[in-house]
Amino acid sequence: MTVPEIEARDVPADAFLLDVREREEWVAGHAPEAVHIPMTEIQGRVDEVPADRQVYVVCRVGGRSYQVAAWLNHLGREAVNVGGGMQSWEGASRPMVSETGRPPFVA
Repeated sequence: MTVPEIEARDVPADAFLLDVREREEWVAGHAPEAVHIPMTEIQGRVDEVPADRQVYVVCRVGGRSYQVAAWLNHLGREAVNVGGGMQSWEGASRPMVSETGRPPFVA
């Protein structure tokens, strides 16, 4: 199955952005409007992912998000992988926040 992919710089500002990284990665830095569901929890929490709109899936570099996007598409959802992940997001100077009180970074 081919998974659609988009560059981080091209993700729409109003997109449903699903971050599937682990908690430590999320805390260090993430997109302000992203929803965090780690890849290891996605099967049990899939109902938190909208079925009526496109979902953009992101991880650190694109591997985990590719797998999650493929799985969501297999379920009949409309999922797009964010190529290059949060590293590309940061490289494109897209907004980021952290949960640490320190400047955000991609862990």
